[in-house]
Amino acid sequence: MKPPRLAVRAAILQDDRLLLVNAYPGQQSDLWCLPGGGVEPGQSLPENLIREVAEETGLAVTVSAPILVNEFHDPDRGYHQVEIIFRAALSGDIGIVLEDPEKVVNRFTWASRTELPRLRHKPAMLARAVWGQHAAWYDPLERIVG
Repeated sequence: MKPPRLAVRAAILQDDRLLLVNAYPGQQSDLWCLPGGGVEPGQSLPENLIREVAEETGLAVTVSAPILVNEFHDPDRGYHQVEIIFRAALSGDIGIVLEDPEKVVNRFTWASRTELPRLRHKPAMLARAVWGQHAAWYDPLERIVG
């Protein structure tokens, strides 16, 4: 098995709705997640997250506290990822136009707390972390599904 990949993700709430993305090519999966991606060396975790959110959504964000550490893996492919999920807020112009400059994301949605359980999403404890008052959560290793 390869070493775990480190990634960062942004929990962006706007009008109490959470931004989710789907990056599976050809819309082959209905799995939703937060915008973000792999960490590049030489940049802080927040700097990586600002870059990744801009690449996937075209949005500028400010990053605040981490709210969840999530792990997942696919033992069949030897894949293991550790994600640190941060609270983030839109910065600059409030006019929200979602775009995908890097052509990675194929769909966007803003989900309320009541809508989120009806969407297949990872990590499983996302709603608890985003809308809860706990400082930070750890979501133990879970198997990834495509």
